Amino acid sequence: MAKANGIIKIEGTVEDLTFYKKDGKNYVRRKGGISKERIENDANFVRTRENNNEFGHSGTSGKVLRLALGNLVFKAKDSKLSSRLLGTMSRIKNLDLVSARGLRKVGVGLTSAEGKLALKGFDFNANGPFKSVFFAPHVLDTATGSISITDFVAAEQLQFPQGATHVSLQSAVLAIDFETEVSELAYSPVVNLPINLTAVSPTLTPSSVPTGTGVQLFLIGITFYQEINGVQYSLKNESYNVLHVLEVL
Repeated sequence: MAKANGIIKIEGTVEDLTFYKKDGKNYVRRKGGISKERIENDANFVRTRENNNEFGHSGTSGKVLRLALGNLVFKAKDSKLSSRLLGTMSRIKNLDLVSARGLRKVGVGLTSAEGKLALKGFDFNANGPFKSVFFAPHVLDTATGSISITDFVAAEQLQFPQGATHVSLQSAVLAIDFETEVSELAYSPVVNLPINLTAVSPTLTPSSVPTGTGVQLFLIGITFYQEINGVQYSLKNESYNVLHVLEVL
C-alpha cells in the first residue's frame, strides 16, 4: 500500500492499480486476487471449484423455475426474486445426500420430504405474501389441481391495495424436472370478482394436471385491478399481487 501524493486525486481502478481514500488520505495499491486459470486448475482450489459448480447449478435451477412459470411470475414478483430463489434452491441442493460434493443437485434434493417442504410456501412476490393477503378458507385437491373457496367475501378476506376494485384468482399446476429442465404448465380460467361484501364460492380448476419425472407444484395467483368506465386496469403498484406455492409433490 502506498500513498498517492499527486495533484489529481483519483478514486477507482486504472489498469492494475486501485486508488482509494481512507481516513481522509489517498492511497494506491496493486490489484490482487487469484487468477481464474489458477482457480480452475490448481489442486489447492478443488473445494472452490466444487462450491462454484453447485452455486451455478442452484442459480440455473431458479432460472428454470421462473421461465417455466412464464407470465405468472411476471405479474407477481419482487426485485430480489432471483436471489431469494437462489437461496431456496441452495438449501434444497444441500438435501441431496447421495451425490458427491460439487455435484449435488436440486432435483435430487426435491426427492426428499424436506426438499419439497423447502419449496412449499414459497412466495414469488415477497411484498405480497399469500398469508398476508388472502384470509379465506380454501381446499386444494391435488388429484385435479382445483382450489375450492367457500363463502368468500373479498372486501373482508383480502388485504387489497388502495384503489383496487376487482381481484382475479387463478390456480396452476407445474410439472418440472430440474435435471432435464423439461416442464409443463396448466392453469385454470381466471375468476374475476368485484371487491365487495357479496359472498361467492369459486372453484379454480386447471385444464389438466401435468405429470412427469420431476415434481409437481400447485400454485395460486392473485392479481388486483381498478375498474374505470367499465374497463379493468392492472394496478401499477403490484406489490400486493400474489404467486404462491401451495403444495409440492
